[in-house]
Amino acid sequence: MKKKVPVLSLLVLTGIVISCLACGLIMTKDPLYMDLAHCNEAPGKEFLFGTDTMGRDIFSMIWYGGRISLTIGFLATLLSTALAVLVGSVSGCAPARMDGILMRLTELILSVPGLLLTVFLQAVFGGANVYSLSVVIGLTGWMSMAKVVRTEVLQLNHTDYVLAAKCLGGGFFHVLFRHLAPNFFPSVLFMAVMNVRNAIVAESTLSFLGLGLPVEVVSWGSMLSLSENALLTRAWWIILVPGLFLTATLLCLTNLGNYMRGSANKRHSNLGCRE
Repeated sequence: MKKKVPVLSLLVLTGIVISCLACGLIMTKDPLYMDLAHCNEAPGKEFLFGTDTMGRDIFSMIWYGGRISLTIGFLATLLSTALAVLVGSVSGCAPARMDGILMRLTELILSVPGLLLTVFLQAVFGGANVYSLSVVIGLTGWMSMAKVVRTEVLQLNHTDYVLAAKCLGGGFFHVLFRHLAPNFFPSVLFMAVMNVRNAIVAESTLSFLGLGLPVEVVSWGSMLSLSENALLTRAWWIILVPGLFLTATLLCLTNLGNYMRGSANKRHSNLGCRE
């Protein structure tokens, strides 16, 4: 049975991403301006989504902060995907002894709880900013994808076109980018999409725990870090609005990732039938 394209999730996600990237055209107020005369103000005509405990306009903060959260998600995924492809390809092409060492090292890192490893690396890097947080999250999200890449490379290594490329003197990176990557990339694409989701969740979790971006740097995670004060003052909109946008984005990414996984599984099934 053919799996339907998640059109609604794709449209919602595209709308959120475009709105965050073009936040300068949407924002009604300066998202960083602290209007102390309007602290904890409920949603209304002037402040569409209300204000937070420091008087900042939540409507403007959503789009401005969403750009920060999405940037961290995509940068972290770019790093983790590059590491996964490199380690997985080297392991799949290496002799058995080197392959075993790389996979045992990967499994050792994978056995450490992700949040604990992220907190440790963040402590090593010091003060958090968008780029350091992206690097930290990216360094903790490549292991599972690397194992999938290795499995795909082991299967592709024995195909005629890969063997022919090696016999003609093709180097490792030539074979990787010309012959291996185009064939295994569809299989790991859904994992890359899910890594974007995981990176956004990691940033939000760290900010909520007070270990991520500082409160003055607006992101969906730093907005949710104000939830304790929001509960004490019964300012429900401070939690609800960023929570809804974060949940909607994560659900859309999950649906898109599941669709890509189904498409990749169908492709492998069709190849198996032909063989």
